[in-house]
Amino acid sequence: MTGQKASMESKGVFSPETEQAARERYESLAPAAKSAIREATRTMGFGTEEYRERVTDDVLNSAQDAIFASLLQVQIGTRDEFESWQADSSHSVTEIGHENVDNVAWHAPLFADAAVAATFQDEQEAAVDTLRRQAFGTLYVELLKS
Repeated sequence: MTGQKASMESKGVFSPETEQAARERYESLAPAAKSAIREATRTMGFGTEEYRERVTDDVLNSAQDAIFASLLQVQIGTRDEFESWQADSSHSVTEIGHENVDNVAWHAPLFADAAVAATFQDEQEAAVDTLRRQAFGTLYVELLKS
């Protein structure tokens, strides 16, 4: 198959081993989210009043969610590498994308019995971004928002 990757790789910096580790990392990102929003709104020319009016808790929480998701470690490999991993794993996998493409990115936290995978042919970066958003919504949101 054309476009097939040569070998499996990992991208990202955080793959929580426990639910507690996920919660702690998420909480630790609140100041970074607030700082990023503050700097972005300053660059956009928001004054103090506009900042107070427009930067709600929902905005700050969305930034925190996005930062957490962007740090998640994902595995990227060929369809064969993914299927080999899956055969050795006890995770139930939700796969998004088309099954007849060459490459797969996946995230499977050690503490969970579920994983998320996204297939792709050539657009690895888009697949990884999509996977991270799906992983956050599927595997983490209930854990972190409860």
